[in-house]
Amino acid sequence: MTQENLNGRWCQMVDELVRTGLTLEQARKAFERQFILASLTRNDGNLGRSAKCLGVHRNTLRNKVSALGIQPADFAAARAKNTSL
Repeated sequence: MTQENLNGRWCQMVDELVRTGLTLEQARKAFERQFILASLTRNDGNLGRSAKCLGVHRNTLRNKVSALGIQPADFAAARAKNTSL
């Protein structure tokens, strides 16, 4: 995917979210939760590897996981969904 395509898709998604009335805080939390879930899924739930991939300290990631209410079942379900495709 080219940078131009990515930027275009981002703009479309942001426009749609703004039209729905989503606040910046709601959008940030939703994006951050999904981004962290994707990393945890890719790294089989390993916080240390996920933190390294995300460029944050393991404790920072652990705190974010807790604050965002992410449970092991969340990324296990995502992993199962991805492997069934």
